[in-house]
Amino acid sequence: MAETDIGPPDYKTMLPKVVEKNYGKWKYHEIIKPGVLKHVAESGDELYTVRAGSPKLVCTDFIRDLCDIADKYCDGHMRFTSRYNPEFLTPNKDNVEPIIAELTKLGLPVGGTGSGPGACLSNVIHTQGWIHCHGAASDASGIVKAMMDELYDYFIGKKTMPAKMRLSLACCLNMCGAIHASDLAVVGMHTRVPAIDHEKMHVLCEIPTVAASCPTKAIRKHPDPNIKSVVVADEKCMYCGNCFTVCPAMPLASADGDGVAIFAGGKVSNARKPPMLSRVVVPYLPNNPPRWPELVDTIKHIIEVYCDNARPSERMGEWIQRVGWERFFKLTDLPFPVQLIDDFELARDTFRATTQFKW
Repeated sequence: MAETDIGPPDYKTMLPKVVEKNYGKWKYHEIIKPGVLKHVAESGDELYTVRAGSPKLVCTDFIRDLCDIADKYCDGHMRFTSRYNPEFLTPNKDNVEPIIAELTKLGLPVGGTGSGPGACLSNVIHTQGWIHCHGAASDASGIVKAMMDELYDYFIGKKTMPAKMRLSLACCLNMCGAIHASDLAVVGMHTRVPAIDHEKMHVLCEIPTVAASCPTKAIRKHPDPNIKSVVVADEKCMYCGNCFTVCPAMPLASADGDGVAIFAGGKVSNARKPPMLSRVVVPYLPNNPPRWPELVDTIKHIIEVYCDNARPSERMGEWIQRVGWERFFKLTDLPFPVQLIDDFELARDTFRATTQFKW
């Protein structure tokens, strides 16, 4: 078959030789220390992985620095995890400490591994925020930096957790950060209806498309036939930003109304208990850049309470299920406002969301 430039390249052409040789024949793995994994194949071959924390947005020079380490110690092989952690792969145990030393020179912490008791906090997966996204209700990189500065000891293993902790952030309810299935998550929240620039509406936007973009049918044609624009029914608007996506004349961002919410209790894993969807535990906190003190303090407090009360290997959602939501709010000293009441409207769609069956 002829070569093309369509689609991703074949990953099998880029595997380290030890991985290629033992592909599908790995016997076990262990975590030597935070951020360092050892995989052992049936043949007896060993592969060491060093995982480091990294920001999501990086420059070319930063990538070159990482590649220099990979060229020096890993035969040019490295990879990025789905949570932006660079991982360096080497079959030589003697290269592990030099790799860690090189990463330390770059200011990158080594850690973020583990799934059972003694696990480290993983890197935060997040969206673009104010840096790039047109519909963000909050920032991403700024909040992540502020949170991880406070949670640094949990990443490097100085403080450990009962089980793995997936922390994520989405800058609006479209949830590009996949917060619906994370142990603990932050979501940007719009709380004001879109502002409408009536003078630019008919120039920038197609009115039927704008009306059709609204999932709650809150947008309709302006009642005045002389005004080629739309109006929004405030009581129907859920601040999703769909209208702004198709129409720049309906900006949704509001310095006074935008903030963040906190979700807890989700997971993708099907181990022990079925996959879980996270739920709102704090409906709104203000945007206070550059350090978001209210949000960071709340996130840190929830994690500390979880670490003090959960059983070994018990994920955040499993712990909450065991003690009950009432006990969770009592232990964390979080208020329970009216926004947290669940009407179970969509419960029938989520009754069977697992591969676990009991006859």
